[in-house]
Amino acid sequence: MIYAIFTWHGIFLSVTLAMIDFNTVFPALITDLGGSKIVFGVLYSIMLGAPYILSFLFGHFLSSHRYRRKFLILGIYLRAFAFLGMATVTYFFGELHPQIVLASFFAWILLFSLSGGLAGISYNDIIGKLVPKGKRGTLFATKQFASSFAAFGGGLIVARVFGAQTLSFPVTHAATLFIGFSGLIIASLSFWLIREPASPVAEVARPSLLFMLRRVPEILRGNREFARFIIVENLSSFGLMVMPFYMIFAREQFAVGDVYIGRYLLYQIAGTILSNLVWGWIAGRLGSKRVVRICLTLGATIPLVALGLSHLGANLFAITFFLVGFVMSGRKVGFEPYLLDIIPSSERTVYLGIRGTMNFLVVLLPFLGGILIHLVGYVPVFVLVSAMMLISSFLLRRKIAHQGT
Repeated sequence: MIYAIFTWHGIFLSVTLAMIDFNTVFPALITDLGGSKIVFGVLYSIMLGAPYILSFLFGHFLSSHRYRRKFLILGIYLRAFAFLGMATVTYFFGELHPQIVLASFFAWILLFSLSGGLAGISYNDIIGKLVPKGKRGTLFATKQFASSFAAFGGGLIVARVFGAQTLSFPVTHAATLFIGFSGLIIASLSFWLIREPASPVAEVARPSLLFMLRRVPEILRGNREFARFIIVENLSSFGLMVMPFYMIFAREQFAVGDVYIGRYLLYQIAGTILSNLVWGWIAGRLGSKRVVRICLTLGATIPLVALGLSHLGANLFAITFFLVGFVMSGRKVGFEPYLLDIIPSSERTVYLGIRGTMNFLVVLLPFLGGILIHLVGYVPVFVLVSAMMLISSFLLRRKIAHQGT
């Protein structure tokens, strides 16, 4: 039953996220609205970083509530409302007043991201309560496998919408955003079936936020593997930083049209589907940590592959997106189960909040990436990303003693 609940959500969430895929559809939307690389970098920083900025506050807030399902569902509905808002302003103002749409997106993306942060901490905490240690990697791999096929269906929808000769901007983007709104509402339905056990909550007054902030250094010293995880995840953000710029790079390098949005998205999803067989096997036999290590190493090769394929034409460049899908799937199967395995269950929301708030490079890098690409071009930035990904993989290979867990 638990697997079915989370798989249902994963399936429809994947269809939804295909409608605003951050590596293909969303960059194309911002470009169609006349946004620059810097504007896109700022929006992408908000999209990725806003949940992390307030995650410690979310974690502290949730730590005083025995049941977190209602906050998960609330976060999903707020995110759906953000989809509906983006679809509405794009449809009515996208053609004649694109700058109004771009300006409104700063608010919609902020709502989209913050609500996702609240839902994400609640989601991971509920999984930690319902799924025992050792089986979480299998759950994530199973969910990811089913979700990948759903994402492929979403990719086909995107390809059909952007390939239709009877539809054009802004109707194309408004339609996919509205489909995303519908998909999130359907995805949330399964969570109403969860029978959530109560979380332990101290009978005494909840510690103040300032007191919890002062505990952060103590927690990091006491759990060195958790501290290293934060460092590695920050460095791995270099890979996330550059992913959405591959689509912009392809548009500038090959002058590809909207038809390539769906085409590249399908290649990305195909990489996700095929990789699930690999990641599921590795997670089940070697553990989630090994998944993360291999994922980081593979992620270091993608920018170099992109540079090599840039001389071979738009069609072969699709291999870049296939590899992006491979790595994105590995991140989902590896990072979250590995984190849940190394943090104490009694303070799970607190640790999840610390992890999010200290993942500050996720906030900065997309914005800096847009500026750096604008100033020095793609080649130096792609090479930098490869180097940082290799460093993060190396750090994870070192063995350390466990303390405080």
